[in-house]
Amino acid sequence: MTRRVSPSAPASPPRSATSPSICRSTVRTTTGVADAHLTEEQIDALGAELDAIRASVVDDLGEADAHYIRTVVRVQRGLEAGGRTLLLFSRVPAAWVAGTAALSVAKILENMELGHNILHGQWDWMRDPDIHSTTWEWDHASPSQMWKRSHNYEHHTFTNVRGKDRDLGYAIMRVTPEQPWHPAYLLQPIYNIGLSAFFEWAIAIYDIEFDRVQEGTKTWDEAKAEMKTIWRKARTQLAKDYILFPLLSGRGAVSTLTANATAALVRNVWSHAVIFCGHFPDGVETFDEARLEGESRGQWYIRQLLGSANLTGGPLFHIMTGNLSHQIEHHLFPDVPSNRYREIAPQVQDVCRRYGLPYSSGTLPRQYGTVLRRLARLAFPGGHKRYGGSPAPVRKLRPRTGVRLPAVARRAA
Repeated sequence: MTRRVSPSAPASPPRSATSPSICRSTVRTTTGVADAHLTEEQIDALGAELDAIRASVVDDLGEADAHYIRTVVRVQRGLEAGGRTLLLFSRVPAAWVAGTAALSVAKILENMELGHNILHGQWDWMRDPDIHSTTWEWDHASPSQMWKRSHNYEHHTFTNVRGKDRDLGYAIMRVTPEQPWHPAYLLQPIYNIGLSAFFEWAIAIYDIEFDRVQEGTKTWDEAKAEMKTIWRKARTQLAKDYILFPLLSGRGAVSTLTANATAALVRNVWSHAVIFCGHFPDGVETFDEARLEGESRGQWYIRQLLGSANLTGGPLFHIMTGNLSHQIEHHLFPDVPSNRYREIAPQVQDVCRRYGLPYSSGTLPRQYGTVLRRLARLAFPGGHKRYGGSPAPVRKLRPRTGVRLPAVARRAA
């Protein structure tokens, strides 16, 4: 029998003075095409059902879940230690291949199933200081505090809202027809390859928000302070993989360096593919900022549903994606432990079926293929015929009072 471990409520983040208000007493809301058939009462009922799904999982968290995450930590650390030990003999081809493979898997597990999910506070309920969002520093170029601000707050609060979610194109790509076209986008299918290869570094630089500095909404002093923070993290990462461990290999320093670089490349390409499949495949919607006006709990849930897509696969595949193969469930319940998404998914699918909402899902090759096709088409002007982009129908709903988003949508980090 599993002994119950009582979860603690994660702390809510401080809201900045410039953060947009999400709670309003009187609202006027727009809907997208896929949810235009729902009445206000149905939207409320849907929200209540999803709340109930989340509550049932949170109430059931216990020793089995704690055992799962601690097992993943042990396996990841064992793979990393084993891989680095093998690479001490990297001049032997078999050791190079085995060590690189082990280190690649270790880096993927650390970033996807551990770092990303721990930093979401999914395991804070355990009150384990070694597996907690406030203490975990992941094996990634982006410092955890900067990542939690840009990802946990900005991306998860404003998912797929044009002009608010900076992850829509990462400020360098045109991924929706509504984005004004520029000749530089002609090269996006090409520089997407470079983005994939150096994904962790691109994210770290992206988090500095140079586009906002250019717009005048962020000062150079703020950007410089963040650049210093990133450099402190980056030099540690670079020294570990490209100086310390290669030197420990003695005469095999160069081969160990190439092995470490290969493992980082594998991790970057894999995480890029999985993450891009979460919000850019065919069938995923984007939204105008008007959608945020007084957005209710149910409406927030629907936006997460329509703005996300899943990947199909087996248990090992799900773990290797950090369970971001369940992107829909992750965006509905970002602070619910990732090992529970697989059991939640059929319940979410049933809700979508009963309320007439799409549930986007497909294999990795299929979904990533549609992503690459989108990037290629939107590198050129237009794209409205294939990807929509015409104004969504506007429906005014009666005023609400005291409406608030789910706590997870208000939490910064």
